[in-house]
Amino acid sequence: MNVQPRYARAVVALRVLLAVLVGVAAFLAAVPALVLVDLTAGGTGLGLCPGGLAACEVGYFVGPELLAWLVVALFVVGAGIVATLRAMGSLERRRRVNGPR
Repeated sequence: MNVQPRYARAVVALRVLLAVLVGVAAFLAAVPALVLVDLTAGGTGLGLCPGGLAACEVGYFVGPELLAWLVVALFVVGAGIVATLRAMGSLERRRRVNGPR
């Protein structure tokens, strides 16, 4: 049984997963900037201020709640990145021990 193609498919899948997770993390990190840019351009701040910046009447906890959700999401995505990197390292160690076939 040839292990090399199965190893190659696993590595490609993990690399794709890693790229997706890094992209999601970058998007989550950019959300506050996107909200500010939308507000300064006369928008609703991605729904944060439905009447625009001049008529924005949000509660005291909307900003901290958004921050908390973003931080939790970043931690979850970060944990996924760490798990993916560990899986890649484990796969590489296993390939080194078993050797090419």
